[in-house]
Amino acid sequence: MSMSNQNNNNENEINQHIEEKETQEIEAGDTKNDESLGLTSKALRPFVIISSSYLLFTITDGAIRMIVLMHAYNLSFSALEVAIMFTLYELAGVVTNLFAGLMGAKWGIKLTLICGLTLQIFSYGLLFAWDDSWEKSKAIIFVTIAQMFAGIAKDLTKLGGKTVTKLVTPEEQQTRLFRLVSLITGFKNSLKGVGYFLGSALIAVKYELALSVMIGLVVLAMPWAILGLDRTLGTAKKKNASFREIFKMDNRNLNILSLARLFLFASRDFWFEVPLPFYLRSPSCDGLGSLVCEVNTDCNPGAVCQLVNNLCGNVNEGGGCGGLGLNRVVVGAFLGGYIILYGQVQSWTPQLVTTPLKQTPPNKLTEVFWGTINCIPTAVGAILLAEYNEFLESNQRAMMGWLIAVIVLFAIIFAINSSIHSYLVVKYAKADKVAVSVGFYYMSNALGRLFGTIGSGLLFTYVGECYGEGVGHDGTAGLAACFIAGTLSSLIAAFITYFIDDEGSGLLCGSIVCVKPTDEEENVTQA
Repeated sequence: MSMSNQNNNNENEINQHIEEKETQEIEAGDTKNDESLGLTSKALRPFVIISSSYLLFTITDGAIRMIVLMHAYNLSFSALEVAIMFTLYELAGVVTNLFAGLMGAKWGIKLTLICGLTLQIFSYGLLFAWDDSWEKSKAIIFVTIAQMFAGIAKDLTKLGGKTVTKLVTPEEQQTRLFRLVSLITGFKNSLKGVGYFLGSALIAVKYELALSVMIGLVVLAMPWAILGLDRTLGTAKKKNASFREIFKMDNRNLNILSLARLFLFASRDFWFEVPLPFYLRSPSCDGLGSLVCEVNTDCNPGAVCQLVNNLCGNVNEGGGCGGLGLNRVVVGAFLGGYIILYGQVQSWTPQLVTTPLKQTPPNKLTEVFWGTINCIPTAVGAILLAEYNEFLESNQRAMMGWLIAVIVLFAIIFAINSSIHSYLVVKYAKADKVAVSVGFYYMSNALGRLFGTIGSGLLFTYVGECYGEGVGHDGTAGLAACFIAGTLSSLIAAFITYFIDDEGSGLLCGSIVCVKPTDEEENVTQA
């Protein structure tokens, strides 16, 4: 009875927090209220519980991708074959985000969160059965199905993490909402980076060890979700929580933002998820198939001495050549570092970027501005890979330096874009059907990842000259093509965002008025 009363009290507090207007609005100079997220409030208990479970789950979400990718690389799967393994992971996200929104609106966030955690354990359990001796076709089918459950789990869990910020933030406090969304999204991505590194490090020890440790982390998150949440949290009004509501969206701004989101995330996944780790793992093309050897150390990093002919060869011909030949742990650290940086920039975007530029809270013009800038790093990367002598001559130290510079720059700019997007979706979502709205939006997010992942596998595998048996194709040309595709996706995303109806407050770039405000009241609020 005491648990039931406590849950009912939490529900009443949250509903009152959403429905009632605050008597005092946030003033521009009231930085104390803006900076404090009010985490001691009882109304924010669901935020703490869901966020904790969501963040812990996120470590395992990052790890499962690297465990599958690194294990598949060592078994000589090509970039396209690995991309196919992730197909149902991403496609499941498209369907799950639709139905998870409906589930959350009808039955509450608690159910979607518990289902997500349970399915993640099931997905990891299936991967224990992956037999290295299987034919490629059988392995691809099995792993793709196992990954499908992980994709469903991710989007069921993510729905709660994204939705709860809207439920605990009053309508008037848009700056506070921006910071809450940036905080949870940023820390989620940072922990996903930790997962990338842990997955790569653990699989370097033993495949089964990596799977076991990640299952343990998911189990730790379960009690909080089961015991600490009210089952009605996040439910919508009965008339809104219908199957028809998913496909009949009357929110024009959210629809346009969703389409832009598709291309924004494709701009990253065209090169990051599969081509980049393959390129980092692949050896230099020099000496493959021609350099005589006795042991692996006689060959370039990433290559092996083939006992059949005592010539240096590629560990994975389908993975291409021309890369850096890094080991699994270093590749995991490289990718994990990117995601951690990306996540931290997201967390601090309001304080370090948009507020100094007087772009907080952001609008559609803010995203058009940063979305256009987003194409610069990938365009530079494509030019370097295709034309710069250091890449053409396999100067690995210079290659590493330039790749780090390009990827760090992209991480910072993309994080700013993602932070603004994550805020805009909850801003445009209607409070009484937020789970449906967020689910619809992240369906487009999943479509973008699917589009980018499959496209990246095709481009990286088939663009570039094939140098023959034991060598593979030109991975440098393949990665350059992926960067070009990412650049085009960034431009398309920025162009689509322009058609959102949300420019009343104009666009400031510090003291410079880039676009004159048309809404005097909003202008006074932001000043």
